[in-house]
Amino acid sequence: MTIPATTKDFINNLIDYYISEASSYKQFAQEYAPDITDITAATFGIIIGCVYSGFLQAYANQKQKPSLDDIQEFHQIIKRRANQIKKGVLDAKV
Repeated sequence: MTIPATTKDFINNLIDYYISEASSYKQFAQEYAPDITDITAATFGIIIGCVYSGFLQAYANQKQKPSLDDIQEFHQIIKRRANQIKKGVLDAKV
């Protein structure tokens, strides 16, 4: 466990925020239909990308770069929360 507790809290808060706003991101993904056939997967990817960007920005704000261990730990956080994110996307109304 190398990610500081405050950064972990930040990541989890970001995940919660993006789940709560899943309908906006689902609508965004739908703008690319019919090129995108799996709107749920596209929305999931957009949300993960936004959370990852926030994770990287948290380090940049401290003039640091995440280590490989930090990135692997980030992936574990996402894996633990993946079902919640997917449920948020599936439940999102557009």
